[in-house]
Amino acid sequence: MAELTYEIDFYRYPPIGSDNWKYAHAAARVGALDLSMIPRAMFLDMANAPSFADAAEMLSGTEYAIDGKADDAQIEQMLLERRTEVRNLFAELIDNESIEVFLRAREDFANMRLAVRRVVTGQKLGTDYSNDGNVPASEFEEIFEQENYERFPDYLQEAVEAAVLGYYEKHDIRRIDYEIDRVQAAWRIRQAQDINCEFCLSLMRLQIDLSNIRTMLRLKMAGRQEETDKFLPGGFVSLDRLRQGLEIGLEAIAGLFFTTPYYELLEISIPYLRSEQSFLRLEKECDDYVSGFLAQTRTIAAGPQPVIAYFLWKEAEIRTVRMVLTGKKNGLSPQLIQDRLGERMN
Repeated sequence: MAELTYEIDFYRYPPIGSDNWKYAHAAARVGALDLSMIPRAMFLDMANAPSFADAAEMLSGTEYAIDGKADDAQIEQMLLERRTEVRNLFAELIDNESIEVFLRAREDFANMRLAVRRVVTGQKLGTDYSNDGNVPASEFEEIFEQENYERFPDYLQEAVEAAVLGYYEKHDIRRIDYEIDRVQAAWRIRQAQDINCEFCLSLMRLQIDLSNIRTMLRLKMAGRQEETDKFLPGGFVSLDRLRQGLEIGLEAIAGLFFTTPYYELLEISIPYLRSEQSFLRLEKECDDYVSGFLAQTRTIAAGPQPVIAYFLWKEAEIRTVRMVLTGKKNGLSPQLIQDRLGERMN
């Protein structure tokens, strides 16, 4: 595995790789599907709608059509069905088992977080795990009950061991998430290198950066600046810069990142964080940065990059539909919903 460096040799976005004409048909197909995605303007109209029923009515001509009297369970069921459809389409178009395993593993790690939390807190393991990972949901309860962790793929064996040891070291439930995040980040970097996917590697490294930036600001706001071991290695930004961010005032952090692609993101997010005591704008700006990176794939005529980007955009669209509908149903203000909407959804 090639050693990663912390040198940032790009201005705005990291490299996305070159064309691969094996994916000419798949890239053309997602290019056409891209045109049918819900524009941000519609989400803004939904946010400003007088009621949940009015917001739901705006979706009547889309794949997210739902009754204006639907309850939370019906909304969630509809969205899960759409997510399953897009994941099945992705598997059909990508035709690359390594890339499919790479992306499906996200669900495995999410299932592992839930399972370990239940084990250490004495809850029932249950069977309500996502079935979109590489390990069937039905096997999680059985594997944990039998403590037969060798049935898991290597990356999950490493994750469960790290999470359990991390928790029992100080009986801190937060260590479960951190240890699993650490294993997940390292594994995804290795996998991206092993499958020789420059786009996947760039995506993973920038996501690590954004995760570390969130961690830095959350630690500062919580007064836990001493927890300098919570950052994940493997991103483009050096861990020393992130640790330095914990030592300086909140108002100086954006300047510390002036030579990185994340300066603008922080310059916009931190004033909102200081005035509103909310990470809402930070989450939005992070989503916008990832979306901007994915948009670079539109310069690729043929390759797995546009297929992966479309898949991630559709997942983001599903999350946005959930956020807006849930917000309207719970009476959130239009401004609060708008503050969380990304600048561009497709």
